[in-house]
Amino acid sequence: MHSSAPHTLNLGILAHIDAGKTSLTERLLHSAGVIDEVGRVDDGTTRTDSLALERQRGITIKSAVVSFVIGAPEGTRDDGGVTVNLIDTPGHPDFIAEVERVLSVLDGAVLVVSAVEGVQAQTRVLLRTLRRLRIPTLIFVNKTDRRGARHEGVLRHIAERLTPDVVPMGTVSGIGTRDARFAPFTAENADGGGFTARLTELLAGHDDTLLAAYVDAPASLSYGRLRTALARQTRRALVHPVFFGSAATGEGVAELTDGIRELLPASTGDGQGPVSGTVFKVERGTAGEQIAYVRMFSGTVRTRDRVEIVAAGGAEGPAREGKVTGVAVFERGTDVRRAEVRAGQIGRLWGLGGIRIGDVIGVPRAGAAPGGHFFAPPTLETVVTPLRRADRGALHLALTRLAEQDPLIGLRQDDVRQEVSVSLYGEVQKEVIQATLAEDFGLDVSFRETTTICVERVVGTGSAFEIIDKDPNPFLATVGLRVAPAPVGAGVEFGLGVELGSMPYAFFRAVEETVRETLHQGLHGWRVPDCVVTMTHAGYWPRQSHAHGTFDKSMSSTAGDFRNLTPLVLMDALREAGTVVQEPMHRFRLEVPADTVGAVLPVLARLRAVPHTQTASGAAYHLEGDVPAQQVHALEQQLPGLTRGEGELESAFDHYEPVRGGTVPTRERTDHDPLHRKDYLLRVVRRTSAGGREAGAGV
Repeated sequence: MHSSAPHTLNLGILAHIDAGKTSLTERLLHSAGVIDEVGRVDDGTTRTDSLALERQRGITIKSAVVSFVIGAPEGTRDDGGVTVNLIDTPGHPDFIAEVERVLSVLDGAVLVVSAVEGVQAQTRVLLRTLRRLRIPTLIFVNKTDRRGARHEGVLRHIAERLTPDVVPMGTVSGIGTRDARFAPFTAENADGGGFTARLTELLAGHDDTLLAAYVDAPASLSYGRLRTALARQTRRALVHPVFFGSAATGEGVAELTDGIRELLPASTGDGQGPVSGTVFKVERGTAGEQIAYVRMFSGTVRTRDRVEIVAAGGAEGPAREGKVTGVAVFERGTDVRRAEVRAGQIGRLWGLGGIRIGDVIGVPRAGAAPGGHFFAPPTLETVVTPLRRADRGALHLALTRLAEQDPLIGLRQDDVRQEVSVSLYGEVQKEVIQATLAEDFGLDVSFRETTTICVERVVGTGSAFEIIDKDPNPFLATVGLRVAPAPVGAGVEFGLGVELGSMPYAFFRAVEETVRETLHQGLHGWRVPDCVVTMTHAGYWPRQSHAHGTFDKSMSSTAGDFRNLTPLVLMDALREAGTVVQEPMHRFRLEVPADTVGAVLPVLARLRAVPHTQTASGAAYHLEGDVPAQQVHALEQQLPGLTRGEGELESAFDHYEPVRGGTVPTRERTDHDPLHRKDYLLRVVRRTSAGGREAGAGV
């Protein structure tokens, strides 16, 4: 019988690019005895960056899982230790979708911050999301051995830009040199370092009992009691302990490891309970078979089990079944074939054809957020074209395979122009897609100019309906729809203003599915993300029996009638409601030499960037504001020349706002264009026998 440590911790390592996240992963594996030699990102020898592209570029592109065991502290009665499934995630913002998929399966996280660069744009995005999801997080300040590394400055940076709820877990000496050392606070030196006072003040702010003791009997707050309270509040994601060290030298890694074991919560879950797991990654095996990475929250999945699969994001439709043909779990640095994967573990499952990222194995876990995204969606898109026309079919298949691994690349097929477009977070992602198509599929492709993805928001309320057997409606269906705006982030809500039993459920479902699909292209061709659509009229033509007992199928309504009519009605309702096109905006932070501000401000104005705050700090000048996403790349290109190469720019998506001035941007449609009724009907209507129509049932 195979045995393993009784406690499992699924841990994410997150950071802004180049903060040293993958190097820290290597050092943790080395310290745990999983690898004999620490790999280097620059040399392409790290365990988790296994893709050829990752090793060539020196960046993490895909999340990777690796396992190690943290032993119990010496002198304790706990002989089990903790099995850590460590998930290394990309740091480059172009691959934020990989991070998003991992967040839903984590028990805790380590956020890596560079002691040289400090808090960066991606750092803020990550911790803001970790706090919103209440994921317990430690902060590791890396690169203390590098020239320019700071201690107090970075702590102040973290408190100002990330969260004030942080507490340093020790002191650093020799900062900025190869002799940098991290000395953790202990019961013996905590008072001298001010640790006890800082910790008491921080913890009391979240615990009324500690606060009362702090006021009435401060002597009762022993070091041991404070450490216990620190672990409790860290596990509730209320506070964030900060460790310092260097992944390159190994300094501070042992203390971080102790912190991971002591302060982060091991997974909980009943291996005998109902099966519940989440798919967070899908890849293809050597024979082209799909392999699903699943975090198990409850129950046990065994080889040859038949499991229920619930579609990603709580999508409508019945669950389906799949048969597991193989299982592997992660142990001591690699994945090992086993007979089962249990609650708390991460496993690789074979045999589940058609599996998608976000699918639920078994029953959805209680409290899990249905669908939605933690980060902003891609704001750029481009058309992918094969250099050889004969490769069109192969390109579509290859992009479909890539979309299995990254659903947010959002394939958009234009059958009229025989083109496929993909959604992007940035130019680096485009380069990686191009290289992947060449290396993995043998396809040489080019890209059109990258354009910005806008959205359309409903601004009023509009209604429309068409009645069966009444001109100009050529379909055997009655559909009425009312469209109204919804709050930002609410999504599309579909409701019924008619009795559910007034016609077959399949027809209602056809209308809802078509409404959601049609809203991918609004009046100007952009997605309509947030609105409430209510069905106000419904009617159909039931099958009519002839005297001899046969049915005339040509004279009875089908789901196709409702699918064909719904886009026409919905677009009429949208016209009446009106939409406004909004473009994605980035929040930027810009630091430039003070004597270059005069040259920078006019460029910001030309790029439609609006500074909201401007502050001088010695010889530097700080600006913070909003800039259209489509102008960020131009700002990045012009900044070095404007600031003698000394300007520093950080930007990240923040919100959408209406396009101001000029022509409203439109997007070419890829559907049958229900905005132009005559052409639409020529494409979709199917003529039926004109005789013998009778009044249809209606509401």
